Amino acid sequence: MRKINTVVIHCTATKEGVDIGAKEIDGWHKDKGWSGIGYHYVFLLDGSVEVGRPEENQGAHVKGENEDTIGAVYVGGLSRDLKPKDTRTDAQKKSLRCFVENMRNSFPGVSIKGHRDYSPDKNGNGIIEPSEWFKDCPCFDVEKEYS
Repeated sequence: MRKINTVVIHCTATKEGVDIGAKEIDGWHKDKGWSGIGYHYVFLLDGSVEVGRPEENQGAHVKGENEDTIGAVYVGGLSRDLKPKDTRTDAQKKSLRCFVENMRNSFPGVSIKGHRDYSPDKNGNGIIEPSEWFKDCPCFDVEKEYS
C-alpha cells in the first residue's frame, strides 16, 4: 500500500441534481487520454459511494500531488445556471463525513483538503484566499468543515 498523507475532496463540476457516477467520470478521463478515472471514490447524490481507482494505485486528481493522496469526488458543484455552488445533498454530506472519519482511522495523521487548497499563495501571506483559487472545487471549505 502507498503511504497516504492527504485526502483531497473534489466536485464533478456538474449541475446540481444531475445524477452521474464512476462510469461517466471514467469515460471523461479516458477521453482526456488518461488510463481511467482519476478519483478513488465517487459520492453519488443518494450518498452511496462508488469505487474508482483502487487505493493502492496512484490517483490522477491534483496535478503534481497524487503520489501520497487519495482523491474523492462528490457529484455536483454547479448551480443550475452553471455557477460554482456547494450542491451536496444531505446524504452526500453524511457519507463524506463518514468517509473522512474512516480515512483518519485508516491513515492516522492524514490531512483533509479541498482541490482549491492547492492553489498558489500568490501574495505570500500564508493564506490561500478566494481571489487566489485556480478553481472553486469543491465549492466548500473542506478544512473548516472537517477540522
